[in-house]
Amino acid sequence: MGRRMLKTMGDTFWVLILSLIVLFAFFVALGAFSPSEVVGLSLVMVGLTVAWIGHAFWDARHRDSRDPATVRARERRGF
Repeated sequence: MGRRMLKTMGDTFWVLILSLIVLFAFFVALGAFSPSEVVGLSLVMVGLTVAWIGHAFWDARHRDSRDPATVRARERRGF
């Protein structure tokens, strides 16, 4: 597989994790269940939250702040 496809799949995975975290928080806020009622699921969600935050910090520190597509477009226009 291409490098670009792997990056896209990785980004999609982290968006899916974030959506699961938000969905869990939504149902807790809605009162559908209490986190103490579903302790196993709550622990999994805490683990996913910690993993997502860790990934977000790692990605922020290692990402190039300049988007290559934007740089190419700017160079093409002569700016």
